[in-house]
Amino acid sequence: MRGSVRWGRRLAIGVAGLMGLMLVSGASVSDAHRTERTSAQADSWEDAELLPPLPTLPPSFERPKTDCRKLKCVALTFDDGPGPDTERLLDMLGRAKAKATFFVVGPQVSQFPGTLLREAEEGHEVGNHTQHHLQLTAESAKVVHRELDDTSRIIEEILGFGPDLFRPPYGATDKRVEKEARKEGMSVILWSVDTDDWRHKNSSKVARQAIRGLRRGSIILMHDIHPTTVDAVPRILKEAKRRGLTLATVTDVLAALEGEKPKPGKKYLGH
Repeated sequence: MRGSVRWGRRLAIGVAGLMGLMLVSGASVSDAHRTERTSAQADSWEDAELLPPLPTLPPSFERPKTDCRKLKCVALTFDDGPGPDTERLLDMLGRAKAKATFFVVGPQVSQFPGTLLREAEEGHEVGNHTQHHLQLTAESAKVVHRELDDTSRIIEEILGFGPDLFRPPYGATDKRVEKEARKEGMSVILWSVDTDDWRHKNSSKVARQAIRGLRRGSIILMHDIHPTTVDAVPRILKEAKRRGLTLATVTDVLAALEGEKPKPGKKYLGH
């Protein structure tokens, strides 16, 4: 995992002015929850009064690996969290011995730092989904860098290491965005199956969409900020088990597909 362990300063839990995610109507891509940046909120986590340090992972921590060369693996991915229902989702995944990848946004991590820590402790993968959920292809290189770097720093404050994976909001990426991701040491992860869970917010529809895409090597897009999405997960897990599929992290799924660990700056969609 990228980044050296930093044991000094820890992230303040009580960051003021946490922002709600706004549903963007009419977006051309599905990952449609935008958080607006304001000057008062920008970098507020840096300026907040520090509270006692959170527990963090030990320096020797290594995420357990799944050998997807031998198993038929699928990657469930969840964007925009952590949220109030993420703990419930982690309970479901734990009972099923399933692993997932969580692409998190900075303000949500600041609100639920213990949930982020639990995600990593239980063997799930944590990825960067930016600080303010901007469409990065419409922003300057400076803003793109800040959006990636700020969230990676927040994650590192809690876990002791930064993320290796990055998912651009709305799936909007180009060579310039991918260059910034490469500088940050992160691969660019899109998806092969879109559940459209943000649009219809119906657990039955979400489950059907995901189940249609359950095949070896697929990367399935969902959002753990929606309770209806979390409600759909037991059906997805049950069907995956029936088909003999293993739920694994994005890195483990792609390592089997590509024959090597995902590379920084390279874009991946799954099968």
